[in-house]
Amino acid sequence: MNDDESARRGIARDLVGRHAELALIRAFLDAGVNDGRTQLLTGEAGVGKTVLLDCAADMAQADGSSLLRAAGVEFEADVPYSALHQLLLPLTGDFELLDPEQRSALTVALGFGAGPNPDRAQVSGATLALLGRVGARRPLVVIVDDVQWLDRASAGVLGFVARRLAGSRVAFLAAGRPNAGGHFEQGGLSRYDLRPLNDEAAAALLRARFPALAHRQRARLVTEAQGNPLALLELAGEASGPASGPPATLGDAAGVSPLERLMALFASRVNELPAPTVRLLLRAALDATGDLSILRSTGPGAPGPGDLWPAERARLIRVDTDAGRVVFAHPLIRTTVVKQSTGGERQTAHRELAQLLAGRPERRAWHLAEASTDPDEEVAALLDEVAQRVRRRGDAVGAVAALVRAAELSPLGIGRSRRLAEAAFIGAGVTGELRSTPQLLAAAHAADPGSDEPLHAAVAAAYMLLTGEGDIDTAHRLLVGAVKAFAVRDRPNNLALDEAFRTLLLVCFFGGRAELWDPVHESLRHSTVDALVSLCGTTFCDPARTGAEVLERLDGLIAGSDGELDPSRIVWMSIAAVFVDRLPGLRKALWRVVRDGRTGGAAGAAINALILLGIDDFLSGRWEEAQQLLGEGVQFSEALGYGVLGVPGRWGQALLAAARGDFEAAGALADDIARWALPRGVRVAQVYARHIRTLMALGRSDYDEAYRQAAAVSPAGVLAYRSPLALWVCMDLVEAAVRSNRHTEARAHVSAMREDGISALSPRLALLAAGSAAMAAPDSTATALFEKALAVPGAERWTFEMARVRLAYGEHLRRARSITAAREQLAAARDVFARMGARPWATRAERELLATGQARSPAGTVGVEALTSREREVATLAVSGLSNKKIGEQLHLSPRTVGTHLSHVFQKLGVASRGALREVLAPHPPEGTAGAES
Repeated sequence: MNDDESARRGIARDLVGRHAELALIRAFLDAGVNDGRTQLLTGEAGVGKTVLLDCAADMAQADGSSLLRAAGVEFEADVPYSALHQLLLPLTGDFELLDPEQRSALTVALGFGAGPNPDRAQVSGATLALLGRVGARRPLVVIVDDVQWLDRASAGVLGFVARRLAGSRVAFLAAGRPNAGGHFEQGGLSRYDLRPLNDEAAAALLRARFPALAHRQRARLVTEAQGNPLALLELAGEASGPASGPPATLGDAAGVSPLERLMALFASRVNELPAPTVRLLLRAALDATGDLSILRSTGPGAPGPGDLWPAERARLIRVDTDAGRVVFAHPLIRTTVVKQSTGGERQTAHRELAQLLAGRPERRAWHLAEASTDPDEEVAALLDEVAQRVRRRGDAVGAVAALVRAAELSPLGIGRSRRLAEAAFIGAGVTGELRSTPQLLAAAHAADPGSDEPLHAAVAAAYMLLTGEGDIDTAHRLLVGAVKAFAVRDRPNNLALDEAFRTLLLVCFFGGRAELWDPVHESLRHSTVDALVSLCGTTFCDPARTGAEVLERLDGLIAGSDGELDPSRIVWMSIAAVFVDRLPGLRKALWRVVRDGRTGGAAGAAINALILLGIDDFLSGRWEEAQQLLGEGVQFSEALGYGVLGVPGRWGQALLAAARGDFEAAGALADDIARWALPRGVRVAQVYARHIRTLMALGRSDYDEAYRQAAAVSPAGVLAYRSPLALWVCMDLVEAAVRSNRHTEARAHVSAMREDGISALSPRLALLAAGSAAMAAPDSTATALFEKALAVPGAERWTFEMARVRLAYGEHLRRARSITAAREQLAAARDVFARMGARPWATRAERELLATGQARSPAGTVGVEALTSREREVATLAVSGLSNKKIGEQLHLSPRTVGTHLSHVFQKLGVASRGALREVLAPHPPEGTAGAES
């Protein structure tokens, strides 16, 4: 046996009953340092996770790998990046391996330098790059214990890294308690559940470690410890120690768990230490980083690093001088140290930590806050600054935690009230904590009952009324009044005013009534607000009348969105962009919001981001992703109680169903949207429902119905005032008007589009305007206009609408007997529709191609070929004039079953009547059916 193998075996020589786990770790390390792997161990406290991690660390070092270790600390779960600081502290000299942007992101996030606040995506990317480059020089093993206690920011970064190590020379081994919550996302990681030792292994462990124990004592300990190795060894140490009582005393604590016994044992050890040692131990327990610098003396008579030696001798901690870190032998010891301390001792330790961390403002502020029991405006102001800083960095959840703690430290009055109200607004509007908003608002009011509520409180209350209950009128009255009162008081707080206007914009949009906007625009004219709020007042209210200067300003904001960290601001940029088709430029930023929300961050903002991305996917033809994102957004909104935010998501889902020919699902969604919204005054939902039914009617070739629905959104000849959806149905209305012989109305609507200049707003709207003009034009000029529509720069991104224009063009060319050109356009349209799953439109294109004399497309794609044999029989008998009852008698089916088959036939063929069905089936009657033309 060689020396390396001997060392490897010696590492785990005292472990009993863990041969399978050691083999797993050995195999994991061998593979992980060669091609990048992640492994998660889960198990209850004391079951041996930390011991196995220690074995893995010893193995890694024996192999010659570099090693990084960190552990979550429950007492610093609110301090951003505390665990990441702990992990990467030994690598600060290697930050030079990163490019300047990545280096800056890490140094600022970890508090080593100043600069622009990085978002979590930047910190995640920089961490992954750093680990990858360190691993490239020498295999690297990363070990993280107690992932359930990682702070939210570190958990997000380490979860990101853990899933992206493939191909690197970095092995990531983590451990945590099962079902303990926390922010570390365990889904998708390779997981091994560590079970308690069986009785045989537990007895063997005791024989190996405590050979002098009598058989009866050993059996009693095995029963008491319940397979928990830490409990087993510590209880055995107690029983075999010089002061131990007879074996019968071990069972005195009936009903007490092994972990509770352990805590008592650790407490007794801590109580035996000198007072300076306990003082230093408490300081180390309350700091998450383990940085040895926190053990420096804070003045004459204060303990210093040398006072830790008794704790080391008691095997409660170990000092890793190479890593510059103090490590607790087990997390339960840290917990015991804190629980054993008095409130005054903890306050002293936090004050000392704040003094030692003077150069780390965020961590210093949190320690000062924990050291305070009475109101302290100075400390509250520091935490308020932390809240604003971390919110700008994109950590809305951290901002809420800091604001709530700042409010607790604020003297009664306007300061406490404002901070609670601001926490309520961010919680409701960004982080998804809608259900806790009423309590925060009540506390804000109680803090300052003698004066008007701060604007933040009114905003939070209105947002809760809007998104939770959908109470449009009450939310509108509350906000309009609060904005006016705020202007009268003339207290400069633009952030609060901006948030008030943003919420008011949402109220007006969902209210769907033009008159709701009047007081908003009146107040905007007399207020100094953020440029984005001002832009939304136009593009979100009445995009058809958006001028070039507004678009230029919006484009400038979007161009800088890669550097935007605030999830709320990203969402509002997207809201400003959605109706003027600027969402493509914000997809990268929106995905950051989604990832943050999925890992426990800004969940409220993530709902909006998911739905906005889904809508953009629908418009650009990425329908599979659209379905997934819209479904996730709707599910998220329902789970968190954001009823009104789910309405646009269900609208997108219904449009997708209608475009695919699933008219039953689309109709049900339209009905549900309208039914939910009617009693709440959410009138935009009625517009959504009409838009859905317009698309359904077009898919069924029911052009009279399509015209009625589209005209109810925006009358022919007018792009409805303050109705953004008017832009989205303009081509629908023209197509329906032309095909239902309303040519005057079609031309009037084309004129309205031209007069309002919607072609200047975006390539998509230019395509719709040009396509509409071609559809409504006389045959003599239509060809040139269709060519102009297809040549619109950038229009190819809008796949579905481009294919619709091609279909209309091909139909025009076929009527004009330009057969070859018609086939080119129709085939291109059919292929796009078929690929997207737009079955009714694919069927229509196929039917037109067949009318040109072209051979039928391959079976199974679209149209009649999609019918089952039974559906063909029913369809053929239906076009022959038989009633459902007669068809049923002939085919031995019930009339209801016949009706169901016909419904499926209509859906698949994109028709709405038996007359239309006859036209579809006439060119190619199904083979082998009776009574085909009887």
